[in-house]
Amino acid sequence: MPYFAVVREQGPAWNYARDRREQSKWDEHAGYMDALEADGFFLFAGPLDGGPRILSIVDAPDPATIRRRLDDDPWTPMGLLRIVSIEPWDALVGGGTLDRMRATAAERRARRDSNPRSCG
Repeated sequence: MPYFAVVREQGPAWNYARDRREQSKWDEHAGYMDALEADGFFLFAGPLDGGPRILSIVDAPDPATIRRRLDDDPWTPMGLLRIVSIEPWDALVGGGTLDRMRATAAERRARRDSNPRSCG
């Protein structure tokens, strides 16, 4: 699977009077993001310069899959986050690290799938 650089930004419903962790449904959003990371979808993600844009490096087969998965983030339908861009990304430096992360995520998924009562 290819890697993609995804940029999202704060949407029209963002409450600028509140910190990121004080936004509505923070716990649900954070839990969903943690699950995507545990599944190996997110390799890296975080705000750019602490501002309104978030850069994520994801492991997905295509942009449609990325959109579908991010549409399930509770903050997307609420208008707190929106996708700005999805671009294929080539890891020219650090590609070995990314490949090891991909393998580790695949191992976690295999363990989880073979033991449905496991938390991952």
